[in-house]
Amino acid sequence: MKRRVVITGLGAVTPIGNTVDEFWSGIRQGKVGIGPITKFDTSDYKVKNAAEVKGFVAKERMDFKSAKRMDPFAQYAVAAAKEAFEDAGIQMEQENPYRVGVIVGSGIGGLEVIETNYQKIQDKGPSRVNPLMVPLMISNMAAGNISIQLGLKGKCTNVVTACASGTHCIGDAFRAIQYGDADVMVAGGSESCICPTGVAGFTALTALSTTEDPMRASIPFDKDRSGFVLGEGAGIVVLEELEHAKARGVRIYAELAGYGATGDAYHITSPAEDGEGAGMAMKLAMEEAGVLPEQIDYINAHGTSTHHNDLFETKAIKLALGDAAKDVVVNSTKSMIGHLLGAAGGVEFVVCVKSIQDGFIHQTMGTEHVDSECDLNYAVGAPVEKDVNYVLTNSLGFGGHNATLLVKKYEGQ
Repeated sequence: MKRRVVITGLGAVTPIGNTVDEFWSGIRQGKVGIGPITKFDTSDYKVKNAAEVKGFVAKERMDFKSAKRMDPFAQYAVAAAKEAFEDAGIQMEQENPYRVGVIVGSGIGGLEVIETNYQKIQDKGPSRVNPLMVPLMISNMAAGNISIQLGLKGKCTNVVTACASGTHCIGDAFRAIQYGDADVMVAGGSESCICPTGVAGFTALTALSTTEDPMRASIPFDKDRSGFVLGEGAGIVVLEELEHAKARGVRIYAELAGYGATGDAYHITSPAEDGEGAGMAMKLAMEEAGVLPEQIDYINAHGTSTHHNDLFETKAIKLALGDAAKDVVVNSTKSMIGHLLGAAGGVEFVVCVKSIQDGFIHQTMGTEHVDSECDLNYAVGAPVEKDVNYVLTNSLGFGGHNATLLVKKYEGQ
């Protein structure tokens, strides 16, 4: 028998708030965290906008010495993990540390560290490279630093599947608890690569929007969409075996009931044109949860604001839900915070949990003229207030990685 898994803690660092409360308040207000890039001079760049984290001071969220030994992507992860852990009320002295683990990923890791140290090699020679360059840059260091900071000695891994990393990490943590490898898992994703190399690379791929109007840069499902907006931050959650959570008498936000993961076997950057791979991931998540398509109230779409993603994801939703697709509310959090790459799935999972809690589905901001080929209800023009019992959240990554999680309202049984 698979064990049941619930969500007991939430943590977030985002372009519209550096705690869950700030972030969710921004979501409810329809705040857009996109604006001119401040991290470097964009004079020679076609892309001028990004969704940067603002006002984050690492030494206020962890000790100064530890913060100096982390790239921002790891700092964001540790800050969000600490928030989620405190939210869940976990007392490690009362836990078997080998039953508490962490699976937190990053799509790219410390790209800016590589960039700055390569420049040092060119300017001053190899002896001037930062001795900590390698532990600063490698993508597993989000998970490693969380483990060290919180004293977690259980399963400690990271999944790297580009923009599906955060969702796959939560899915794998879910499996670890279901099958008895752990009782508690810290899971999610983190990213920070708004730097010259990151922006130039995605621009050369023609993946980014070059629109200079921040309110029309990330416009998922709009006929005028032209690419995604690079974002940064972290979304981390605490997953817990149901009986373990009940024994602690802790508040339970929601239940994680299904996980689907597939590969397109199609193209290195484009999703499959018929949406079959992503559609199958949704079907698998619903099948595991024992939920019918007509029961799904809301889908938090990958919704990147690229032509291919939004069109093919729409097809995937219709494949997975059939006739019920026309009745489900779909939105894209990336319209407000840009695309957080490996962190996107973690942050969007937090949105799904809060939507269940509040009965609030945020508007897809910036989208005004829905593409005629994208013919679902994308919450354009206003948020939707309704009871939310069953939610799907999708993440699709370069390489053809598809991941879907099904979150449901916890009924207390």
